[in-house]
Amino acid sequence: MRFILLAFITVFTFTKCTEKNRSFSQSEIAILPKPTSFILQEGSFAFRDGQIIFADIEAQQIAVKDLQAYISKTSNLKTSLGQSTNASISFFKNEALAPEAYELVVTANNINITASDAAGYFYGVQTLKQLLTIETSAETKKTIYLIPAITIKDNPRFKWRAFMLDESRYFHGEKFVKQMLDQMALLKMNTFHWHLIDDAGWRIEIKKYPLLTEVGAFRSDSEIGTWKSGKTSGKPHGGFYTQEQIKNIVAYAKDRNINIVPEFEMPGHSSAAIAAYTWLGTAGVDIDVPVKFGRLYDNYDVTKPEVIAFIKDVLTEIFELFPSEVIHIGGDEVGYEVWENSKSVQKYMKENNIKSPADLQINFTNSISKFMEKNGRRMMGWNEILGKNIHTDFAEKKGDQEAETELAKNVVVHFWKGNLELLTDAAKKGYSIVNSLHSSTYLDYNHRNITLEKAYNFNPIPEGLDTQYHKNIYGLGSQMWSEWTPTNADVERQTFPRIAAYAEVGWTALDNKDYENFKIALQKMQKHWDSLGINYFKDSDKIEAELKAKAAAKKNKKE
Repeated sequence: MRFILLAFITVFTFTKCTEKNRSFSQSEIAILPKPTSFILQEGSFAFRDGQIIFADIEAQQIAVKDLQAYISKTSNLKTSLGQSTNASISFFKNEALAPEAYELVVTANNINITASDAAGYFYGVQTLKQLLTIETSAETKKTIYLIPAITIKDNPRFKWRAFMLDESRYFHGEKFVKQMLDQMALLKMNTFHWHLIDDAGWRIEIKKYPLLTEVGAFRSDSEIGTWKSGKTSGKPHGGFYTQEQIKNIVAYAKDRNINIVPEFEMPGHSSAAIAAYTWLGTAGVDIDVPVKFGRLYDNYDVTKPEVIAFIKDVLTEIFELFPSEVIHIGGDEVGYEVWENSKSVQKYMKENNIKSPADLQINFTNSISKFMEKNGRRMMGWNEILGKNIHTDFAEKKGDQEAETELAKNVVVHFWKGNLELLTDAAKKGYSIVNSLHSSTYLDYNHRNITLEKAYNFNPIPEGLDTQYHKNIYGLGSQMWSEWTPTNADVERQTFPRIAAYAEVGWTALDNKDYENFKIALQKMQKHWDSLGINYFKDSDKIEAELKAKAAAKKNKKE
């Protein structure tokens, strides 16, 4: 795997400079996401061969390893660990600093990174990488590697800063996932939400149920273009991750301070599993893994003990693969019609005094939540799991009853649709919330519907939410659904550069954000992406100018 962050060496123009006296201007400091504060000083620190790094606690080791690898591969300069009295680069602990916060102090002679946890040390190193300038010494004519003399104090606004990749629709592969993890780490994003299971494919090996991947990971064709286009690619598609690959990727993410949250969709979006094992479904009909994307209506039959046993078996293997405290269960877009038409399900509901399919779903969800709790885990799900009908725009959902049963209180509610009233109600009841409002955070939406500026201006704390509930908002997710992005280049075009905007939304305090400064810093990041061959969208400024001109013309016409 190539060392992704080496690409920053291509960002800078080589100039003549005096190694001891080179100072930097404010305009040369471009860091994404924007730090809490920085003070630029005179002079700079130069990396040299044989410099010593001091780090004396375990929490600092991942950051040290990352920094050493970066220095070595960027410059071929060697560093070694040693005592603080001889060190040019030192890591220090300060328990008073908040989780993930760091302080970076660079002088002509030293670099000091101070934090209270492994994440803080790691993020201090990520900032160093973005500060590195490569130039030519006027004195020696040699290439030198400089960090401006600077003091930075920095900490995140939110503790949940996520990117989601949907690999159920299209399998993108280990190399691509690792590239995304590298870019997330550089942008100080700490949660990779991995959508591995859905109607369109089952992408994770489960030892106890081999047909999930033998059958569920492959489909004969794929719908292309858009919803109900009537067109298909004419090509089969498939792929999955072995458990060894999963372990490798989880370890890779951990070394970049990223927690991977897997999503195991239930009780809906379950066609790939039902294609593998018909008895999991309610309809009792053999099906193939769907070729078309969208809302499909056979669900797990959650009234069968053997189905519950299956779900717990799969979760048990997922627990072994993913150390994440939080496990995502989806829970969205459950088609209740199949339950309503099932005599056995209706009989079960009557015998157990369950009034509606929505109540049946919450009863099931709560039982799985208890199972997770017993295993030291915590459930997360899309906000349909609250039992509220948020799909009145779908004809078949207009008549759906809402649940009277209350969702377990420890569940993290992932809002993607709904209004302030629904979110406020959930916060009042004490639920933890991740805000991923689709109209502002769905990366599959085109760049006109969600412009770079709109992405940047998204606030996970919605206007009007009482301040006493702000603490319930853990942060945000940015979702890359892949129905219409079959290639890695397609995913890159939709994700970049908007992922950088979401990174700053999650990290930078609201009153410290500045869109124009963000775009300046983004230019440096885009050169980095260029060097990696990342297919980022290049017309954001053009689209924003067109939309503003159109809005101005419309306003003038009214006047």
